[in-house]
Amino acid sequence: MKKTIIILLTMTVCSLGQTMKQYASNSLFSDYKASRVGDAITIVVVEASQASNKAETSTGRSSDIGLGGKGSVSGNSIPGADLDLGTNSEFKGAGVTKSSGMFRTKISALIDSVLPNGLLHIKGSRKISINGEEQMISIKGIVRVSDIQADNTVYSYNISEAELILEGSGAIDRVQSPGWLTKLFHWLF
Repeated sequence: MKKTIIILLTMTVCSLGQTMKQYASNSLFSDYKASRVGDAITIVVVEASQASNKAETSTGRSSDIGLGGKGSVSGNSIPGADLDLGTNSEFKGAGVTKSSGMFRTKISALIDSVLPNGLLHIKGSRKISINGEEQMISIKGIVRVSDIQADNTVYSYNISEAELILEGSGAIDRVQSPGWLTKLFHWLF
C-alpha cells in the first residue's frame, strides 16, 4: 500500500513538473510578452505619407535664312528676287504631382515564426464588410521582442520589412475604375 501511494505521488509530481516547464519562462512579477510561434500581438498602425514632385521644362529654337537681290543697268531695272526662310519651334511643359495619405487602425497578428537571431516574423489580416463595401487589411513583417510593449502591442513603424496592404471592393471601387470603352482606348492608343 505504501509503495502504491509513493508511486502515485511520484507520477503526480513528475507530470506537474512537465507542465511547469511550459510556464518556467513566465515572470511572476510582469505580464506575459508574446515571443513564441502562435502568440498574438496587436499592431497599432499609424502611417502618414506625403510626397510632392514638380517638374518644368522649357525649350526653344529659332533659325532664319535670307537671300535677297536687286540690280539695275543704265536705268533699266533688273527684276529682283527675295527669298526668306524662317523656322521657329518652342515648347513649354510643366507638371506637378502631390500625394498624401493617413492610415490609422489596430490589427491583431500572430507570430508566424521565430528567426534564429530571436526576431519574430508576424502575419495578420482583417476583412471588414459594411453595406456591400469590403476592405481587406493585411500586414506582415519582422518585429524585435524589445519593441513589443507590456500590453503586447507594437507600432507599425517598429516593424522592419513591413508590408501593409489595404484593398477595397464594392460599389465605390467600381465607380472609380474606368469603363471598358476607356480601357479599350487606352490599350489602343
